[in-house]
Amino acid sequence: MSRNTARMQSNEPSNAATPESSEEDFLPLTAEQAALWRQRNPVVSVWRVVFWQAAVGVVLAALVGWWTGWVVVAVSVLYGSAAVFIPAALFARGLTSRMTTANPMTAAAGFLVWEGVKLALTVLALLLAPKVVEDLSWPALLAGLIVTMKVYWLALAWRSAPLKQDPWIKS
Repeated sequence: MSRNTARMQSNEPSNAATPESSEEDFLPLTAEQAALWRQRNPVVSVWRVVFWQAAVGVVLAALVGWWTGWVVVAVSVLYGSAAVFIPAALFARGLTSRMTTANPMTAAAGFLVWEGVKLALTVLALLLAPKVVEDLSWPALLAGLIVTMKVYWLALAWRSAPLKQDPWIKS
């Protein structure tokens, strides 16, 4: 019986922050366990997310244009969608550049810089929308913007399903 299990059974207060208990609880993964963990948790490519954002934006604009019969509404939806996926593509390009991936510190700094650029470009696109799109429909633009942003969650849901139980954890 481990020391933590004995504490729990004896109603002693558990001090999980002590160095000896954290060292005792930490078990490094074997190569096989690490491979299984990677299989359970596949990486979602940032480019795949950007692709699906653009695809959803174009399909949504086409459907709205077909349903309403108004081209200006479809263009407004497409503009709202583009205000998300174009800065996201620039963000993805910045994050995957050689300079940004050089070491963990530049990766963190690059993430902050490119996220700032992405947000600034999105706000700029929204500010310029009335000048770029004639007879702009703000509700349609916002619908395109919101639906396109939600594609991030769909990309996470589309990952392969994880295993029901980790083979190295005993019940």
